[in-house]
Amino acid sequence: MPEISDTAPDFTLPVTGGGDVTLSALKGAPVVLFFYPRDDTPGCTKESIGFSEHLEAFKAAGAQVFGISRDTMAKHDKFAAKHDLTVPLLSDEGGSVTEDYGVWVEKNMYGKKSMGIERATYLIDADGKIAQIWRKVKVPGHVEAVLEAVSAL
Repeated sequence: MPEISDTAPDFTLPVTGGGDVTLSALKGAPVVLFFYPRDDTPGCTKESIGFSEHLEAFKAAGAQVFGISRDTMAKHDKFAAKHDLTVPLLSDEGGSVTEDYGVWVEKNMYGKKSMGIERATYLIDADGKIAQIWRKVKVPGHVEAVLEAVSAL
């Protein structure tokens, strides 16, 4: 599991709107990766809308923002269209990125154990190093906290 000051694990994933995003190609500017469990669920929708609403502020601070889940590109496209999301969503259908970042974890809901994505956000600095990590994210106020951290880089 990567820690603060580690080099962020590199990846190439498909992105909404077409094409691919390669993390190492984004060096030179901060990158925010927010991992979320599933498209079109209440918390994930609120978080994705929040990042979309603040996307221009992140850009003004020089950062790029991406949401990542294991949903397919078809689900991402439908989710983005339904909620007018402007934040780009990456599909980790194979699961290697969620595992590399340590967010694929055992969850326990109502006594039933299952594997799923832990809501987490990584802030990666311009050199490709992890500057900050938020785990077990609670959605209210989170986007603002991440924006504040980006502005402080």
